[in-house]
Amino acid sequence: MIYFLCLILFCVGLYAVVTKKNLIKIIIGIGIAEYAVNLFLILIGYRMHGRAPVLADDQVVKNIVDPLPQALVLTSIVIGLAVTALMVAVAIRLYEKYGTFDITQIRKLKG
Repeated sequence: MIYFLCLILFCVGLYAVVTKKNLIKIIIGIGIAEYAVNLFLILIGYRMHGRAPVLADDQVVKNIVDPLPQALVLTSIVIGLAVTALMVAVAIRLYEKYGTFDITQIRKLKG
């Protein structure tokens, strides 16, 4: 069920990217889709009543949480922050040049 909610959140972000004409709304849609993918990766590694994968020599633990998705999500958050900052910088430069965030008008104003 919760995986389906991740899919819905991703579809909301994808809807914003595909249908909106404002650059800021498109950037927010990309962020929402990115958070949905991060949430999905975290849910893949989740275990109910799981324990940390830190073991002593004589311990046997059966319900260990997978640390790999957590590491992937941390890396994804850092890369997503850099990409979002780049998209905002490009949007600001486009606004300075064309005076609008509307992509249909930017396409008309080639030059």
